[in-house]
Amino acid sequence: MTTNKLRIAFVGLGSMGLGMAKNLVAKGHAVIGVDMNPDAGAALRASGGETAASPRAAAAQADALVLVVVNAAQVEQVLFGAEGAIGALPQGRVVMQCATVPPGFSTVLGERLAAAGHPLLDAPLSGGRARAESGELTVMSSGTPQAYAQAEAILDAVAAKVYRLGDAPGIGSLVKTVNQLLAGVHIAAAAEAMALGTTAGADPRALYEVISNSAGNSWMFTNRVPHMLDGDFTPLSAVDIFVKDLGLVLDTGREVKQALPLAAAAHQMFLMASAAGWGRMDDAAVVKIYEQMGAFSVAERAGKRA
Repeated sequence: MTTNKLRIAFVGLGSMGLGMAKNLVAKGHAVIGVDMNPDAGAALRASGGETAASPRAAAAQADALVLVVVNAAQVEQVLFGAEGAIGALPQGRVVMQCATVPPGFSTVLGERLAAAGHPLLDAPLSGGRARAESGELTVMSSGTPQAYAQAEAILDAVAAKVYRLGDAPGIGSLVKTVNQLLAGVHIAAAAEAMALGTTAGADPRALYEVISNSAGNSWMFTNRVPHMLDGDFTPLSAVDIFVKDLGLVLDTGREVKQALPLAAAAHQMFLMASAAGWGRMDDAAVVKIYEQMGAFSVAERAGKRA
């Protein structure tokens, strides 16, 4: 484990990024955060970090640049836009890119950054807000030995498990794409299962307890069904995230001519939920499709907690 203290430009202080940035500060690193939400910047400053007005400003004199943004378009803007970081990041410093993006995008990005003099660590994440805050994320990564060496202290601070999947960017994003296929399908299946059990007369909380301890369980069932039972759709990971991520899954399938019927069905469910106005709610709100069609509420039948 490294003890190096770094000056880290950190772009994206959302549900996962803020927890990561705070953990880096707690480990003694100097973190300069950038986010459009002023409350996120204030929270980082309250924990001992700094903020900057743009990626370019944050990257000046940084030892590393970490991106925890939403999609490939935001990555492109942060790195190469009018106030992009690459124009200011010192030569040879690592870029750790954590957004869920197409594998091909990561491959090309690695080539572009190498041409500009920077190693790329392709490092998408899993674990959500809770594990980001506890410093126990899973990182599905790929990159050169140089990229890993420069990012070691960052990985130590934010992750419990770091999978080194290859020596070039792209494979990390591919493995994350497969993870998102399963995650999206499992959430959609959990919603359908709770809808069936509830409408057919099972007590929703008893149903959750039984399935959580039976062969039909999944991590997503255990984690997301409590949101449905309590009718609490405060976004930890939003419906629209899975509209995007399952879209990436299907795009990848088309590129390699792999049929993905279950992913396609789940994608349609998240699209319906988004079109109904629930896109910014927690992804467990996909259950509302069934509730709306059947004129029932899982939370009401579960005896919603105050």
